[in-house]
Amino acid sequence: MPAALTVMESFASAEQAAGLDLLLFPECFLQGYLASPEHLARNAFDLASPRFGEVLARLAPLRQALVVGVIERDGSRFFNSAVVIARGSLLGVYRKTHLTLGERAFTAGADCPVLDLNGVRFGLNICYDTRFSAVSKAVAARGAALLLVLSQNMMGRSKAEFWQPMHNAIRAERARETGMWVISADVTGERDEERIGLGPTSVISPDAVVVAQVPAQTVGMVTAEVGADPVIAPPR
Repeated sequence: MPAALTVMESFASAEQAAGLDLLLFPECFLQGYLASPEHLARNAFDLASPRFGEVLARLAPLRQALVVGVIERDGSRFFNSAVVIARGSLLGVYRKTHLTLGERAFTAGADCPVLDLNGVRFGLNICYDTRFSAVSKAVAARGAALLLVLSQNMMGRSKAEFWQPMHNAIRAERARETGMWVISADVTGERDEERIGLGPTSVISPDAVVVAQVPAQTVGMVTAEVGADPVIAPPR
């Protein structure tokens, strides 16, 4: 977790982020994406706990609002969640509604909240959620103009290469059918000799055009202006 916080601070202080209102980070970014019961039990946060309060306090000096993937604990249940935070305050939480077979240790969420930032209403999806149009349509039905997608496509090499061009195709379909901007933050790099993350981190316009994308196997940031005021940047 300390390394993830350092990365968030680094992106927030980068010259490219100087004029941004919001930074988007990948799925389970804060504690690392491992869905084993042991990892969840050891690393999950109760969002009302002093431990998570320490995270909020450390990130409070950052000017931008932050959207980041976390492993959340609520009593005996675990959630694959995305939190929206700003200036040390928790503004909202989304819990992944569609879980993969490898995520049996999580409980599925049941709501699609939307939030407003500088006049732009947005909602959230987490990775596999984008395969199901009902989730993005629920966000759009609440007046959102922007869908933020936290992703974690670290896969076996052959699977990663097969799926890489399909991620944006799926996201573009969500943009096309809802008329929302769809902005994703995905992972890159290698976990071991077998698993690789190829992204993509991308910005897709409401007419389903990829207008910006971080190159494969590159750590970077792309930015886009959405609406009259805010600029959105998915950093990985």
